[in-house]
Amino acid sequence: MKNTISRMSALGSFVALFVATGSALAENPEVGGAPMFENKNIVENAVNSKDHTTLVAAVKAAGLVETLSGEGPFTVFAPTNSAFEVLPDGTVETLLKPENKDQLTKVLTAHVVPGNLTAAELVSKAKANGGRYNMQTASGDALTAVVKGAQVYIFDEAGGAAKVTIADVKQSNGVIHVVNDVLLPK
Repeated sequence: MKNTISRMSALGSFVALFVATGSALAENPEVGGAPMFENKNIVENAVNSKDHTTLVAAVKAAGLVETLSGEGPFTVFAPTNSAFEVLPDGTVETLLKPENKDQLTKVLTAHVVPGNLTAAELVSKAKANGGRYNMQTASGDALTAVVKGAQVYIFDEAGGAAKVTIADVKQSNGVIHVVNDVLLPK
């Protein structure tokens, strides 16, 4: 009886983690008030999210639209407008200037990991590696997925942490995980 209760408790925790990270078997979640469609690519979906207008403007300014519309697959940790707003005053405006395109590209590609990593895979890989899963980004920088309770956090090389607020937004060329902070390369 005790083993049965223990197994049920573990199963309940597992289900709670899936639901908390958005990995329950369900339709793609809405992002920024807009439906996300599995048959559209990352850019085609992102342009419809009112919570990602800054990210979309930055992707356009960096010339990454074609890349992120490509075959992939890509795992994108997509910061919201409010994540960009907490950066020091003038940071976004400075990065969007044509003369800073290389720096902007570095910051944006530090949010992109080659492959299609779902929240369940991030959790599984982190648990199999002592609670942390290291990933290399398209920029060549490192990100680390860490599971804390029922939440997944993504740590950047600069020591910042972004919480995954909406997980597993499936795209035709990968997956988006919405995060509440901008990840910075070192």
